[in-house]
Amino acid sequence: MAQYTFTDIEYAHRKRGARLEEFLGTMEKLLPWGKWTEQIRPLYPDGKRGRPPIGIETMLRMMLLQDWFDLSAEAVEDIVYDSYAMRKFLHVDFLERQVPSATSLLRFRRLLRKAGLESVIRDEVDLRLATEGLLLQRGVMADPKLIKKQ
Repeated sequence: MAQYTFTDIEYAHRKRGARLEEFLGTMEKLLPWGKWTEQIRPLYPDGKRGRPPIGIETMLRMMLLQDWFDLSAEAVEDIVYDSYAMRKFLHVDFLERQVPSATSLLRFRRLLRKAGLESVIRDEVDLRLATEGLLLQRGVMADPKLIKKQ
């Protein structure tokens, strides 16, 4: 995000963060965002025709949020608008751009699935967590323990 908003300042002065923020912070550090972005880049629209494409990393993060929290495409779009922690994880600043649409997410997922990358990324997430001694409980919205030690 380019500049701090009043919300950013307000959140920075809280006494403690939420488990959701802790989980997303762990995933932020643990996952190879650059590597995945470069794997996807040759498949992704270059933006020479039509609307400019949404950033690959943004779409990848949104897809993973959808997986981790067991949400529909529409629900993940809505929850990013509603959750400061998820908006921050997605690197969306409402002063610069909006949350990608559910349709954009569905197209992105279809692109990865067709290339065989969707399952590769999901497996790598699980492997990296296991290497760190962590276990991801899918559908974590229903369970307050986002990640737990094995």
